[in-house]
Amino acid sequence: MNKITSDHLSRSAYVYVRQSTPDQLVNNPESRRRQYALATRAQLLGWENVIVIDDDLGRSGGGTARPGFERLLTAICTGSAGAVLAVEASRLARNGRDWHTLLEFCTLVNSLIIDEDGVYDPKLTNDRLLLGMKGTFSELELTILRQRSQEALRLKAVRGDLHTSVAVGYVRSSDDRLELDPDRRVREALHLAFRKFAEFGSVRQVAIWLCDNGIKMPIVVYGPRGRMVEWRLPRYNTIHRLLTNPIYAGAYVFGRTGSQVRIEAGRKLFTRNVRRTQKDWEVLIRDHHDGYISWQDYENNQRTINGNANMKGAMVPGSVRNGGGLLVGLLRWGRCGCKLKVQHNGLRGVSRYLCNDASVNHGRRTKCIAFGNVRIDAAVSAEVLSVIAPLGLDAALQAIADRERAGRERLQHIELALEQARYEAARAHRQYDAVDPENRLVAGDLERRWNERLAEVARLEDDLRIARDKQPPTLTDAERAEILGLGTDVERCGAIRQPRLRHESGY
Repeated sequence: MNKITSDHLSRSAYVYVRQSTPDQLVNNPESRRRQYALATRAQLLGWENVIVIDDDLGRSGGGTARPGFERLLTAICTGSAGAVLAVEASRLARNGRDWHTLLEFCTLVNSLIIDEDGVYDPKLTNDRLLLGMKGTFSELELTILRQRSQEALRLKAVRGDLHTSVAVGYVRSSDDRLELDPDRRVREALHLAFRKFAEFGSVRQVAIWLCDNGIKMPIVVYGPRGRMVEWRLPRYNTIHRLLTNPIYAGAYVFGRTGSQVRIEAGRKLFTRNVRRTQKDWEVLIRDHHDGYISWQDYENNQRTINGNANMKGAMVPGSVRNGGGLLVGLLRWGRCGCKLKVQHNGLRGVSRYLCNDASVNHGRRTKCIAFGNVRIDAAVSAEVLSVIAPLGLDAALQAIADRERAGRERLQHIELALEQARYEAARAHRQYDAVDPENRLVAGDLERRWNERLAEVARLEDDLRIARDKQPPTLTDAERAEILGLGTDVERCGAIRQPRLRHESGY
């Protein structure tokens, strides 16, 4: 029975071409050749006008947005498609909704469906039954393949052996284990970031301090030469990812993010990389490898970061902000449990703590409670100072040690960067010497690289000389005595430091 009629041939034949992933586009060219060859088959079957739709190359057929498939459905509904050609049903759709929508539209406008096995008319009962079974098998095949791959990944993750990528500061050993990066400059930079967060308690302040001191942080980039480490001035997100990644606490984690499914415009849409809470992580293996910090330090860092967040709920203290209130985020009204807000009064330095929950949430015109900050701030300050006074001498000694260490950290970072730059310059020199000088196409480029490395060495040598000149001299006996004196007079020391602490407080 010849199912192809003159009515079909008077319209266009549409060849639908699709491959599911970008990796298939690179590694599976034969499948693409087979699909494009259907245009020749359509011409042999009698169609003069053949249109190839390949807008969905690299897109899954499992229900995600496919502009090429939408274009095909539009052509069918307008009656311009006499036949739809695909190598198999799985190319057209991997889910029942899209497949049966296609069959219904082809039935209404009398359009044929053609694959490598035959020609099908959806109006015919037997053909529609066979097409329905092919669509079901296509959907089932995708489900089985997905379940197998996900289960294999999960089992490998349970053992702690699944490494889709390696975070900066770690390398993969020959037996597929995680080891600390042998590059000392990388390790020291990461240790410095963790130490500064322990000192500042603020992600933003760590990023500002690193940028102000010109200290670059390592990041992983992937290019033609594979995985490489580059050095750049950090941004907030760089430091935040570093401090919130449990891999640096020696833990292996799988399933920190998940996906959410929603229906939009009648289609299933995925939202990926949705953060999960720690209790919802699929795999957590502590002491899996050597860490830069302990697990306890990691959890303390997370509590600090979460506590710094503002506008994240009534039970979150929030970060310290500018203003005259000393107890911002720490006071709550005992009746309703709401955090007291602060009302500032300009330059006078006087503030008021108040709870306006009744006004905001219950429509009342009165405040729950309101009082000035002068007496309560003074009372709390006196209590705090009386508690920490015995520790003042230790704090003074620690201040001396911190002063000396801060200068050493910057010098050490520049020295390590200079050592690496000298190695890069020597390597570029060796490459330049190894090439035939008459081959100017290569020699010219290698000479340019060598000059760039030498310029970087000169720049870092200047930075190191300037840093050494700015290095604070060793404390004199008088300066040391003054610092120790502040340690025994905590109240005077607090009065000196308080304005600066308010200004440097971050989020």
